[in-house]
Amino acid sequence: GKRKRSNTSVLYDSDESQDSDILVRKVFAKRRCIMDEDDSSEEQQPDKTGPTENVSTSKKQKVFAKLKELARRSATRRSCSSENWEDSNSEAEIEEEPLCDMPFTPTEGSETDSGSMEDFIVEEDEDDDNDDDNNTEHVKSENPPQQKQLSTSKLLSHYFPRLPRCDHYVHFKRIVKAFLINAIDDTFLSSLYDGTRQKKYAQDMLLSLHYLDDRFIQPRLENLIARSRWKDRYKERVDCYPVVCIISKNQKNMSCQACELKRCCKFNVLLSGQLYNSKTLEVDDFMSNDKQVLKVGTVCANRTRVYHSLKHFKYKLYVDCSSVAKLDGEDEPVKDTVERLFSQLEESGWIQKRYNDLEDCMDDADSFQEEK
Repeated sequence: GKRKRSNTSVLYDSDESQDSDILVRKVFAKRRCIMDEDDSSEEQQPDKTGPTENVSTSKKQKVFAKLKELARRSATRRSCSSENWEDSNSEAEIEEEPLCDMPFTPTEGSETDSGSMEDFIVEEDEDDDNDDDNNTEHVKSENPPQQKQLSTSKLLSHYFPRLPRCDHYVHFKRIVKAFLINAIDDTFLSSLYDGTRQKKYAQDMLLSLHYLDDRFIQPRLENLIARSRWKDRYKERVDCYPVVCIISKNQKNMSCQACELKRCCKFNVLLSGQLYNSKTLEVDDFMSNDKQVLKVGTVCANRTRVYHSLKHFKYKLYVDCSSVAKLDGEDEPVKDTVERLFSQLEESGWIQKRYNDLEDCMDDADSFQEEK
């Protein structure tokens, strides 16, 4: 049987005399449990594994917990697939043990098990992370605007596939080259817009033409009209005639023929020229000598000058390119002629000057004040 000592063994520092004034301190003896060998074998053996090393960060604790969970699952799979069923009870006991008592050591499992666990375990190397951070900081410090522009261009190319992603001057040079080709072969622009030409250089030129119309010119024209009191009839006249002459003459108090408001009108707007197609730039010979003279006020005259210059800039650029091509008397293939003329215009600064004129027109349109 079990032999136990009394749990209430007391030692006194003094005798039991009640007359003594000395305080009595009770000291309990250390308890011991004496058990037989049979009983001790049935007791659960204490976990011999030492306490796990404290992890400084919560991230490492989570990784370690996942590793132990994977080790437990691997042990379960081995117990189910093993043909030796004698150790099934012991493996069941291992499964019933708490997760915190299940140590993970590299010696557990075979090479196959470690290979299967590699599919689930992602090792994190702090040195690699530091190297990546250093490399990233180096790239950012070396050329941060280009990185930002690259990511922005990827987003734009995803949501706007047709959106051009090159410098404005590059678009302008493509347009000049397209106008030089059309000056020699008058079917080039029409073949671009109807989709006949599918080569890359042709598609780039078409993209630049759309960029000039949709991004440079049209938004500013709409802004000028939205902030004006022009009548539709006057706007249509300014759109149709590519040549304008504004002169100050005979000041009168009358209704402005642009906004039809009572104004002190002292400017004559003389409109002339042939109507043309806004895309192919083909000229319409109908009523080629027609002219319009309109009396307008000061604000409408200034707005007409800015609006007309931007509206017909592309046509005037084409006329200038056609003049350059007609002056050339060389007899050679179209491609060679265009490349030679384009190189001459670029070296002489002619293309840059025309591009500066376009920027001046856009600046005038952007800075034009709203009517009072």
